[in-house]
Amino acid sequence: QVRLMESGGGSVQAGGSLRLSCAVSAFDVSTYCLGWFRQETGKEREAVAIIDRYFNARYVDSVMGRFRISRDGGNVYLQMTGVESEDSGIYYCAARKVVDGVCDLALDRFLDWGLGTQVRVSA
Repeated sequence: QVRLMESGGGSVQAGGSLRLSCAVSAFDVSTYCLGWFRQETGKEREAVAIIDRYFNARYVDSVMGRFRISRDGGNVYLQMTGVESEDSGIYYCAARKVVDGVCDLALDRFLDWGLGTQVRVSA
């Protein structure tokens, strides 16, 4: 059974920084593809960043150069800098056991999700 729990959300002013954390509990978690996704009210959930077992990361274009995903054992982090109002939303971490060598931003590949943490960016 895979369990994920996010923390670190809150309110931040535009241009500021925030660090999200997610504790992932899973057998052999080091082999998992881990990711951050977000969802604004009334919009579809979208990918933000993923990181594979070799610490290779991919980002959606809108956060490139501002956000950084990292992992350490059973934890995955999202360092957010230069936040913008469009970054507001509920942030979810997700895990995917890789059996096909694929770790990408495709949301529907991820089966295990946390409950999310709210991020609010104010002007």
